Amino acid sequence: MDDVSMVGLLGRVTGTVGPGLVGEVIVRIRGGAEHFLAYPAAPKDRIEPGTVVTVVEHLPPRTVYVTALYDS
Repeated sequence: MDDVSMVGLLGRVTGTVGPGLVGEVIVRIRGGAEHFLAYPAAPKDRIEPGTVVTVVEHLPPRTVYVTALYDS
């Protein structure tokens, strides 16, 4: 899967994403749902579990940078 096809996909945080943390998100892709290691797109953001996020960058094979879809 290439980087272009991941960018813009929506996911949900399953493990806190934030500074100094390796978070986790689940993204619906390839007809199912897969877990990816996640970092915040803005280095100081902290994104809590349950938050809907957008993938802004994909580093193959299993790392994504995300931003919260909605302001909280």
